[in-house]
Amino acid sequence: MKYTPDKPLIYGETLESLRERLVASGEKPFRAGQIMDWLYKKRASSAEDMTNLSKPLRAWLAETFEFTPATPVLDKRSGDVTDKLLLQLGDRSLIETVIIRAPQKGVGQDKSRKTICISTQVGCAFGCKFCASGLAGWKRDLHTGEIVAQFIEVCRREDPNTPRASEELASFDNLVVMGMGEPLANYDALMRALTILNAEWGLNFGARRITISTSGLVPRIYDLADEPMGFRLALSLHGATDEVREQIMPVNRKWPLKELLPAAKAFSEKHGRMITLEFILIQDINDSLDQAQRLAKIARNLHAHVNLIPYNTVQGLDWIRPSEAQQDAFVQVLHEAGVSATLRREKGHDINAACGQLRLQEERERGQIEPVPAKG
Repeated sequence: MKYTPDKPLIYGETLESLRERLVASGEKPFRAGQIMDWLYKKRASSAEDMTNLSKPLRAWLAETFEFTPATPVLDKRSGDVTDKLLLQLGDRSLIETVIIRAPQKGVGQDKSRKTICISTQVGCAFGCKFCASGLAGWKRDLHTGEIVAQFIEVCRREDPNTPRASEELASFDNLVVMGMGEPLANYDALMRALTILNAEWGLNFGARRITISTSGLVPRIYDLADEPMGFRLALSLHGATDEVREQIMPVNRKWPLKELLPAAKAFSEKHGRMITLEFILIQDINDSLDQAQRLAKIARNLHAHVNLIPYNTVQGLDWIRPSEAQQDAFVQVLHEAGVSATLRREKGHDINAACGQLRLQEERERGQIEPVPAKG
């Protein structure tokens, strides 16, 4: 589905494109830098906030651009300091943005490490069997300004609780692009968004603190390896063999492991940094010790870190998370093989923080999609 906003989104503009628009309207090109300063360093939410600009220029900005591409609908906080925001876009589509806090020992909550997880699509077309994002199908790609706006929305929300924000420009330590949608399927809009966030005139957010996740779009992984900005890569593996992976990830039929793993290795070698293998543990699907041993072999070959995530229950899906004993046994196989691995338990499980769950719940309540039928 194609959606074109009534006006260009201000957060989709680069310094160069904004400068061109200003010059075409008869304004001085240096005004573009002032506007970007207001947007990204002062967090201005409207043209009227930009008090060092002339009234005619502020009126032109308000008439020309949309300053509010995303509006908060719900804000849910879990018991494990994970927040999920449900945002409504201009066409009433819903997307999710998640804040994950990692409190540091001996410091207050305001100094905890924070990661923001952003979305790149409304829904998803790739149909991973364990994921809520694609249950209602793919609706559309996000525009660049809608991707950037998620970050800005959360920064405005978190800045008052983050003393370092005024010095570092962003309230966050890390940005992960692994929310709703397949990021590399919306490649051009994503790269433009990350360019804006990374630029000195933008948020000056370091590329090494940005991780892009993919279910395995091999050609785009090679494209990403050629990008001048050194982003990090997370590969949603979820199966250590083609047989297992194809049960839960249809993308594997197009790009099986024999094609995917060399692409990941090429990326790692080009950028000289460790990639992450995401592995959602699902009972009786991929939680066997044989899978652990095969995963260890892959991780050693790629020099990758493994992030194990016990399955988050999704309404309408029958998958089950393994017992904690099985989770522990799985990670022990990796550790004994010399693989760097983390078992990440309970991050937002009590607020439906797995990708797409909150959006599905809201759309069902609005009557936009059919409710899940009762079992039995």
